[in-house]
Amino acid sequence: MMKTKLIALLALLTLTGVAAADDKKGGGGGGGGNGKVKTYDFSGDTIEGDLIKPEGSTVDARDFAKHSSLINIRKDFIPEIIKSAEDL
Repeated sequence: MMKTKLIALLALLTLTGVAAADDKKGGGGGGGGNGKVKTYDFSGDTIEGDLIKPEGSTVDARDFAKHSSLINIRKDFIPEIIKSAEDL
C-alpha cells in the first residue's frame, strides 16, 4: 500500500514538472521569443582595408628519407618452435 502511494506521488511530481515547462502560448515552431521576425540589412556598410599576408619566402616540406625495413624475418623460427615443443 505504501509503495503504491509513493509511485503515485512520484508520477504526480514528474507530470507537474512537465506541465510547468510547457509553453503557455502553444505557438510551437520553437525559436522562443515573441514570434517577431528580425531582419538585418548590411547593404550600406562598406568595409575598407588591406589584405595582410605573411612576408618571406615559402618553405616546402621535404620528402621523408627512404629506409629499409627494420623488421627482420628469421628463417630458423619454425625449426626453433618445433625444437622447443620437443623439449617439453
